[in-house]
Amino acid sequence: MNTTVKPYDAQAEVVLSAQGLVKRFGGITATNNVSLDLRRGARHALIGPNGAGKTTLINLLTGVLSATEGRIVLEGEDITSLAPYQRVRRGMVRTFQINQLFDSFTPLETLATTVSQQRGLGTKWWQPLGANRAVMERCEQLLEQFHLTSVMHQKTNVLAYGKRRLLEIAIALACEPRVLLLDEPVAGVPAGEREELLATVAALPADVSVLLIEHDMDLVFSFANRMTVLVNGTMLTEGSPDEIANDPQVKAVYLGHGEVAGHTHPQGNPTQSQEQAHV
Repeated sequence: MNTTVKPYDAQAEVVLSAQGLVKRFGGITATNNVSLDLRRGARHALIGPNGAGKTTLINLLTGVLSATEGRIVLEGEDITSLAPYQRVRRGMVRTFQINQLFDSFTPLETLATTVSQQRGLGTKWWQPLGANRAVMERCEQLLEQFHLTSVMHQKTNVLAYGKRRLLEIAIALACEPRVLLLDEPVAGVPAGEREELLATVAALPADVSVLLIEHDMDLVFSFANRMTVLVNGTMLTEGSPDEIANDPQVKAVYLGHGEVAGHTHPQGNPTQSQEQAHV
């Protein structure tokens, strides 16, 4: 994927801040004093070997898990104790490693439901599609942006897997996020469908701050302008893609699993989701 990565703005406002996050499961510390700042408009990648704590950190940020210690601040507001839906209302939205879609809905129906809910029209879900022109116009924009127009009337359960992943990201954008957390967006996507998805991810709105978890180093290095490396639940280092690619510590972590500087894939096949429901 040939894209021009927007330069990282170290002076931009911090929109999401993890401060000293700790998560313990009994005697196991999955996240150990992790601090991370996501700046406005950033394309920030979170990488590390399997079991490094990436998914646990995302679950803490989104409220799926509660932190044992530490704080989470979204646009100046402490959201550490807020439920996931309350964080979504404040502009933080995530996608998941595994699709969480309504199989009996079409992409158009799915997006219409999401957009209606976002605009406070949730109680009018029963209205015929097209009853609210503003909702339909937004759906049409999203369908075109995510290359779903040709399949807009097909049931979700018959869509190609790549299209299902595109639909999931479209749903996330329909929620009008200011912070978007992408959890392995190309996981499980066949090679023939990856290019379309990668190009769509690269074209996400510039004003949306993105935190990306991904094993595919080609995607990471073509997308990110800032990178954080987690190892054993602890932050190893953070820097620009060039700094990370040439960091001796990072190379040591990935030794035997693909050379980071060569942008090859650590931990085997990058199309397999390998941290599902784990740390």
